[in-house]
Amino acid sequence: MNKLKISLLAATMTLSMGLSAQKYMTQNGTVSFYSSTPMEDIEAVNKQVSSVVDMETGNMAFSLLMKAFTFEKALMQEHFNEKYVESEKYPKATFKGQIKDFDKLKLDEGAVDVMVSGTLSLHGESKEIEAKGTLEMNDGQLILHSKFNVQVADFKIKVPSAVEDNIAKTIEVTVDGAYEEVQ
Repeated sequence: MNKLKISLLAATMTLSMGLSAQKYMTQNGTVSFYSSTPMEDIEAVNKQVSSVVDMETGNMAFSLLMKAFTFEKALMQEHFNEKYVESEKYPKATFKGQIKDFDKLKLDEGAVDVMVSGTLSLHGESKEIEAKGTLEMNDGQLILHSKFNVQVADFKIKVPSAVEDNIAKTIEVTVDGAYEEVQ
């Protein structure tokens, strides 16, 4: 995605969360996933993730293009985009949610464990999820980390029977972001 599209997406996300709140934003967050089976391990990384966190309410939003995932093998990337997530038809994934008990957080004490709940939209399907993570304020940057599992079937991603033993039914997703305050 070019810089203009990323900037427009980030601006839209910022405006949709209200104008008066203290916000932190990143346009280069990272989402990776890992599928492990006895037949094959599959890993992919997307370093073009846009995200906003509202530090007054605990609301957060993420958006990423599916085609921005990179794989070790080009053929895996091609199959991922064309056969599984159908990136032309479903170009992006989003998450909109909130940090639970946000009003009780004290980010001046190092990394703080948090629970996030919200709606993950992927492959034309939306599912309510909860994920554990950590937040930390470090030299004016908000640092976020989370790891959670996603069921392939929940998002109606069809895996051909010829390769179903190569792709796990549960995928481990890792999210990392270093956010700057929006002035």
